[in-house]
Amino acid sequence: EGLNPYVESLQSCPKFGLHNPFHHVERYLAYGSVSAKAAQMLGEPGVERFFARLIQRVSPKSYAQALGEVVVTRKFLENFSGDQVRFLARSFGVPGDHQGQMSVGYRWPYGPVAIVTPFNFPLEIPVLQLMGALYMGNRPLLKVDHKVAIVMDQFLRLLHACGMPVGDVDFIQCEGQVMHQLLLRSRPRNTLFTGSSRVANLLARDLDGRVKVEGAGFDWKVLGPDVPVDQNKIDYVAHVCDQDAYACSGQK
Repeated sequence: EGLNPYVESLQSCPKFGLHNPFHHVERYLAYGSVSAKAAQMLGEPGVERFFARLIQRVSPKSYAQALGEVVVTRKFLENFSGDQVRFLARSFGVPGDHQGQMSVGYRWPYGPVAIVTPFNFPLEIPVLQLMGALYMGNRPLLKVDHKVAIVMDQFLRLLHACGMPVGDVDFIQCEGQVMHQLLLRSRPRNTLFTGSSRVANLLARDLDGRVKVEGAGFDWKVLGPDVPVDQNKIDYVAHVCDQDAYACSGQK
């Protein structure tokens, strides 16, 4: 029963989305404004440090790596400020094969969609994927790895403060099995999944192929015959590995 509000929310969104080239076109500009304000806020030293330290609290990254996530996210939002969201939905026209005919194509939203993101980039991956869905008029259900979900919880609050309508995104914190059941019940028109190939194959089967998968990596890294033997070089490689979130998954 706890999933019913999420199911009803997704199913309430029509397949033509919350906006499209013929419907509520003012929302393209509205999201350009939201992006500009959010980028400006992330550029403030206090806010920038807050998110970098928050990432460090839930993911074993150095401050430089955590700060890098914030900077990349800010630059992404800057790139889609003002009219850039509207330009992202640019259509195309092709002359026909007889007088008076023309083919026109439009960038159209899916409508109700789902986004599932991993632990290793608590801010960058979910924000970039979420905003792309919102720009085009989709109504996303966002599920971030529950161990790092606090980062997106805070960022969604920032987006609300910057003018994003509260009802545009559903955010759920749960285990993977619960999310799987939610996807099966709500049947979103598309799901963007970033994570393991095992789960990706499972979703592709159970959702009848209505899933887009972003690169699952290998569990182990194999080094060739040129592995350094000098202790200083070995220490440096270990140091570099420690900078990234993958260090906590036993891949070092």
